[in-house]
Amino acid sequence: MIEFMLNGVSVRTDDDPNTPLLWVIRDTFKLKGSKFGCGAGLCGACTMHVDGEANRTCILPISAVAGRHVTTIEGLGTPDNLHPLQEEWVALSVPQCGYCQSGQIMSAAALLENNPNPTADEVDAAMSGNICRCGCYVRIKDAILNVSAQKLAYNAMDEVNA
Repeated sequence: MIEFMLNGVSVRTDDDPNTPLLWVIRDTFKLKGSKFGCGAGLCGACTMHVDGEANRTCILPISAVAGRHVTTIEGLGTPDNLHPLQEEWVALSVPQCGYCQSGQIMSAAALLENNPNPTADEVDAAMSGNICRCGCYVRIKDAILNVSAQKLAYNAMDEVNA
């Protein structure tokens, strides 16, 4: 039995410990937002957070998350309370087909958590492992930089009002 936190809820599974986390999340827990792309950890469509860090879950065995915190795209925001990146994705009409976008957003969220004010080059470097077959890279980068700028503006306003 493997126990871990999934989107803030304690869960357990008796799936084979070698089963990739992606398949346990999709098949056992029925959360379909994270996608299967390449099966080799190269495209980023399956990206989820494990203890806040972006991970390719198509190659990460479920045994590796025992006792840890896993966040999927479903746990990042809700339809009534979107994460700022999800809001910006909508505002800029980022996706075309949308297939890779949950992985893109999860990688972007991990980037902004670790580096709230990335440069354009740092965004490019952090997102280089996420492939978008529709070529939405410019809008993806714009969305990430916009959220970063918004956070900086909010923080500056908080300091002024303090």
